[in-house]
Amino acid sequence: MFSSRTNWQLNPNRLSKEVEELRRNGALLLDLTESNPTRCGFVFDRQGILEALANPQALTYTPDPHGLLPARQAVVGYYAERGITLDAGQIFLTTSTSEAYSYVFRLLADPGDAILAPQPSYPLFEFLAGLNDVRVVPYPLIYDQGWQIDLPTLEKRLGARARAILVVHPNNPTGSFVRRRELAELLAYCQKQDVALVADEVFVDYPLEADPQRIVTHAAVTEALSFTLSGLSKISALPQMKLAWLVVNGPAHLLRRGLERLEVIADTYLSLSAPLALALPALLETRLTLQPQIRERVASNLRLLDTRLAPDLPVSRLEVEGGWYAILRLPSIRTDEEWAVELARKDGVLVHPGHFFDFGSEGYLVISLLTRREVFEEGLARILTRVASRG
Repeated sequence: MFSSRTNWQLNPNRLSKEVEELRRNGALLLDLTESNPTRCGFVFDRQGILEALANPQALTYTPDPHGLLPARQAVVGYYAERGITLDAGQIFLTTSTSEAYSYVFRLLADPGDAILAPQPSYPLFEFLAGLNDVRVVPYPLIYDQGWQIDLPTLEKRLGARARAILVVHPNNPTGSFVRRRELAELLAYCQKQDVALVADEVFVDYPLEADPQRIVTHAAVTEALSFTLSGLSKISALPQMKLAWLVVNGPAHLLRRGLERLEVIADTYLSLSAPLALALPALLETRLTLQPQIRERVASNLRLLDTRLAPDLPVSRLEVEGGWYAILRLPSIRTDEEWAVELARKDGVLVHPGHFFDFGSEGYLVISLLTRREVFEEGLARILTRVASRG
């Protein structure tokens, strides 16, 4: 009765079972995986947000496959602040970046075609690709005093059915940005293999420090057909608003054909509601008060982490350039899942095991730097005590 594309393994993993059992028994857990900004104690402009959703123009239905023009003009202004000139006609509004990915996959790929995606990275791509009958071919990010794209391996994996190269800028969870030299190589591959470049930039507003070698945004890429995804979930810390966008760019002939086909896809769904589209300019402005709070929280927790990681401890952290996460390297005397289960069961601390993000080896835990300071500090202390004692 059901399609093969939804034939997922739905049994909970060992860690999920352990956490469920602990909560059922009333255990108090310190959640160092928390990345929902609406639950992290930040101060939102509650009145301004609610007033933005009460625009009387929303009572009139004026559909546009791209999304309402005032909203797209606000997105144009967002990129103009970064020195990027766009036309509102290059922008499509969607309810989420997940929906934007579906638009792109449907536009570019036939069933069985492939999208190259980074590894490690967020595990969402396998599900999105599978729902669109597309295969994910991973390419490695390698670590050596910092993260970089394994460009030779990526090039070797660009098979005949590759349709796009996906980059996450900065990556989740590694926090690594695409550099100028890497982009030059990627564009050369795109031109040679006739594939598109897809850039997920939801965390792009959260670098830890300036770096002139870092790409500001992929929205300005014109050497190959490019798609840049972002939205309010991270930019304005409003995941519940379900509003994202897709910026299309590239050589004129490819851009024109891509926009024409995307208009049909978007017109078929017309998914974004008028109240949200009309609220976008105001909701986008709330980032001006939210982002400083988030940057301070992330920087403060990272400083705390570094002060606690003494040289004699068997725990270190990997370099991070941006985003909301930190990666801990632990002794590989246990699997990362075993470490995570042990920390939950014996210490009441929740962390992500590295395999959740497809790390290629054991001994990595991922923690959220968005966590409230007092929770982060106590949870970190318990982790370090547990590892120091070797369990």
